[in-house]
Amino acid sequence: MMMVAGNKEEEAEEVHQVVVPEEKEEEEAEEAALVHKIAGLAASISKLPSLSPSPEVNALFTELVTACIPRSSIDVERLSPELQEMRARLIRLCGDAEGLLEAHYSDLLAGFDNPLEHLQLFPYFNNYMMLSELEHGLLAASGTSGPPGRVAFVGSGPLPLSSLVLAARHLPAASFDNYDICGEANERARRLVRADADLAARMAFRTSDVALVTRDLASYDVVFLAALVGMAADEKARVVDHLGRHMAPGAALVVRSAHGARAFLYPVVDPDEIRRAGFDVLAVHHPEGEVINSVIIARKAPLPVDDAVTGAGVAHAHAHLTRPCLLCCEMEARAHHKMEELPVEQLPS
Repeated sequence: MMMVAGNKEEEAEEVHQVVVPEEKEEEEAEEAALVHKIAGLAASISKLPSLSPSPEVNALFTELVTACIPRSSIDVERLSPELQEMRARLIRLCGDAEGLLEAHYSDLLAGFDNPLEHLQLFPYFNNYMMLSELEHGLLAASGTSGPPGRVAFVGSGPLPLSSLVLAARHLPAASFDNYDICGEANERARRLVRADADLAARMAFRTSDVALVTRDLASYDVVFLAALVGMAADEKARVVDHLGRHMAPGAALVVRSAHGARAFLYPVVDPDEIRRAGFDVLAVHHPEGEVINSVIIARKAPLPVDDAVTGAGVAHAHAHLTRPCLLCCEMEARAHHKMEELPVEQLPS
């Protein structure tokens, strides 16, 4: 009887050894097919004569997003150099198209007496509401101190729905400073709040590269960093490092990132980069549903006792700022579909 039992165990082990490699090979084949499909779509998108909203543009970006949404074990950091270059170009193409889409709908909404009463005309308005609910819920669950009084949104663009939803639905007592490097984008955004006395009083639009903003950053309780502020890893790292040098100790930072195949749509932010910039990472959320962006919640760490007393930390920060970030959400360099704003089914527990 012992011999029979032993044989059965050996057979089970042999089956396990055979099945696992087959599953891995199947997974690798699926990943290769997905990357091939994305590369083909990227090539088609790059050949478009224009990225302005049109049936052809909409169809290609819809197909791209649909391909990237399902759960995937793809690690974009392990792609070949050629595929890395393709991914970088694709993210920038997505960025260009998003800016054109937002500008188009911002102009359309501005034609109404009260644009805020017609935000639902934007095809992804409900997605903004759901993402904002997710981010607000993660902030509340992370233990950051109380409702914020002052909020900055970096990379707000010509259609700042994230700020509008947060201000109107989740943070009704907070004031918002919306930063964008493009003055035209801010002019478009400013028109949208003109008929709402409350939001017009609480929302400011500042045309500036955030890397040139220093003292004002210390006045915010929460800073939101849009996904397309700093598309390349070194650009993003410089922006986060600058925020870490100038935000107030205890202030919260909300960063949008990407994971798996979704990283073909948006830049990936390494939580370790945020830690190196002087933040404590409180939460990292990778959605598996229709929400594209990962969300990272961090808090600026307290200054060392000596720096807090002498102010040396602030002086050090100014001395080491050598160059501005290369990209701070240019209005014409943002993505087609609000991929970061797709619906979330429920807040994390």
